Amino acid sequence: MTQTLRSTSLVTSNLPIPSPLGSLEAYIGAVHQIPVLTVDEEQDLARRFRDEEDLDAARELVHSHLRFVVHVARGYSGYGLQLGDLIQEGNIGLMKAVKRFDPDMGVRLVSFAVHWIRAEMHEFILKNWRIVKVATTKAQRKLFFNLRKAKTRLGWMNAAEVTAVARDLNVSEREVLEMESRLSGRDIGFDAPADEDDEHAPPSPAAYLMAQDEDPSQAYERADSEDHQLEMLREGLAGLDARSRDIIARRWLDADSKVTLQELADEYGVSAERIRQIEANAMKKMRALLAA
Repeated sequence: MTQTLRSTSLVTSNLPIPSPLGSLEAYIGAVHQIPVLTVDEEQDLARRFRDEEDLDAARELVHSHLRFVVHVARGYSGYGLQLGDLIQEGNIGLMKAVKRFDPDMGVRLVSFAVHWIRAEMHEFILKNWRIVKVATTKAQRKLFFNLRKAKTRLGWMNAAEVTAVARDLNVSEREVLEMESRLSGRDIGFDAPADEDDEHAPPSPAAYLMAQDEDPSQAYERADSEDHQLEMLREGLAGLDARSRDIIARRWLDADSKVTLQELADEYGVSAERIRQIEANAMKKMRALLAA
């Protein structure tokens, strides 16, 4: 799947940091050279950003925690997504955390930021792990990540393990089994071409799925009804005088150049109200014909 990614260029005062979407090894090496802030340094920078809107202070807070984003991203390496993409999303979460961090809360920035970093990574994983979404609600998202960890540890789960997971996550056993089936499934193209060299290859869904909402008889009835209404419309227009027919056609049947009442009034040398009356009378005659 082609990923649409955002690129961020982060630069400290004396250490250039490449984008994680370029050379990943160079990026990781660069962020690990950035010194870790002491408590006093972090508090000072956070207050400068909060009270004075000092962007240099915010930038230094972000840079000093980039290595932590790399650490968190490595924990999600089993989802088949590029590590650089996960780091990039985590960096966005880190920036959001720095913007909202209050140094008076009594916690370190890393403890506050971890939730924002993981939230951005979770959103990215759910959007890109499969073409079809596997989790849309908050409960399903929690189940998705926790159940995947459980399956990695347990493999195929038996009934007792399903019950234990459902109890631990406070969900029903049915929800656990449904999410497990989603995790075990794989994406397949609806009209993917069959492998002609493999006679045992399963057919694509387009070969056996039926459109339940399309019945040939109903399609014929709709087409016949549309033809009948079109013929009635032609008869209704034919029964109007030339001026009324022209007004109806230009007001309702010509979507590309629909004219206003005033434009027709200027052309026919009457008031816009008179054109409206002619239009209303013509429409009344045509409705009566169609209702007959």
